[in-house]
Amino acid sequence: MLTAARMTDSSEGTRASCREDNRMHRVLIVDDEADIRETLDMILRYEKYETLLARNGEEALALLEDPGADLALLDVKMPGMDGLEVLAAIRARHPAVAVLMISGHGTIATAVDALKAGAMDFLEKPLDRDRLLVRLKNASAMLRLNEENVALRGKVSERYRILGESAALKRILATIEKVAPTQARVLITGENGTGKELVARNIHERSARWKGPFVEVNCAAIPRELIESELFGHEKGSFTGATARRRGKFEQADGGTIFLDEIGDMDPAAQSKVLRVLEESTVERVGGEQLVSVDVRILAATNKDLREAVEKGEFREDLYYRLSVVPIHVPTLAERRDDIPLLARHFLAEAVRLNDLEPRSLTAEAEALLVRQPWPGNVRQLRNLMERVAILAPPGPIPPAAVEEHLAPRRRAAGDPVSECRTFEEFKDASEKLFLQTKLSENEWNIKRTAELLGMQRSHLYKKIERYGLK
Repeated sequence: MLTAARMTDSSEGTRASCREDNRMHRVLIVDDEADIRETLDMILRYEKYETLLARNGEEALALLEDPGADLALLDVKMPGMDGLEVLAAIRARHPAVAVLMISGHGTIATAVDALKAGAMDFLEKPLDRDRLLVRLKNASAMLRLNEENVALRGKVSERYRILGESAALKRILATIEKVAPTQARVLITGENGTGKELVARNIHERSARWKGPFVEVNCAAIPRELIESELFGHEKGSFTGATARRRGKFEQADGGTIFLDEIGDMDPAAQSKVLRVLEESTVERVGGEQLVSVDVRILAATNKDLREAVEKGEFREDLYYRLSVVPIHVPTLAERRDDIPLLARHFLAEAVRLNDLEPRSLTAEAEALLVRQPWPGNVRQLRNLMERVAILAPPGPIPPAAVEEHLAPRRRAAGDPVSECRTFEEFKDASEKLFLQTKLSENEWNIKRTAELLGMQRSHLYKKIERYGLK
């Protein structure tokens, strides 16, 4: 049995270490023997812990409600509720509390039961003071690590926070809250720049897989001949250049989430293999013969109408239905204009912070101008505009003129193309040049995105740019 006399056996090193590390964690001492409660109370208070004392399970649970504790020393054998019953109640009501079980009749079976039920540690009576303090120190360190993880998760979540108060956005947020804790697959649709990746990030962050990896794959950016190797990996020597075994994106995402962006552009052969992953939870590396098990949640996104692609035979129907268990459509910025002032202020403050600038603000007239714009590039276009304005606009509140100066031009400054043309061919060329110049400007000269929106091959668009000398 632990006695007050044994307090003097503690080394100064142990005492100093515990004082340095416990950071005033509150310990609940639960034991039906008064002398043990009092002795533990004396030792822990001397080591600068705060303490609460309980004679039985009912008192312990009441104290955890108010004022609460971070750690608990819990006796196994007590009248009324025994320690294992109290442990189960603590795990159910206060899962963040670290519990160390103590017993004068400890057996291996009892210790195993306690650890399986959620106890952090198990100590036998008579308790050795130094060993007790070390175990409490370890438990305190684990609590701090958990607190840091929660804080870090909060910072990560802040980075991917979805801003807006419009009805359309609130519907999306409500869907995310419902679907995130599940294992359901989600198909996210919407135009480029609307924030589909942000939706995927929020689903992952709010899921039970948040500690696992989030692996993003842009299916449109990977050449057709490499897509299978990227997704499923390859074995050494499976093709020219395969000098070593390589894990694919599905293996890298094991235990977490894989986000297949622009899945509407995925090669049909890769589509069939993704379907097998969904059905069997296994992948086969290129050039390999062994199946590798993976535990992955799949989120997919596209700016295409996959139902139309299915009808045209460009996308597998069975894969479409397996991916779109829960569909989420992200509205364009023009469909949620109420959010534009809020987003603009946020992006302006973000640009000021990232570029170490003086604080900037928009006038009410400038915000009204932003609300009236068409925003073909959606949220991404608004973010880029606010960064340009933050850097280039004159000092002081930003007026409409300073914003309009940096908006993408919607017409040629040289004049009316109709009156300047002498022939129909000249008119067609001038119109095409003006049209392409406008679309490229609206999409901030992103050639791939512009070509997709126009339904044009990128190579063909490059030729047009060269022909007309577009800049």
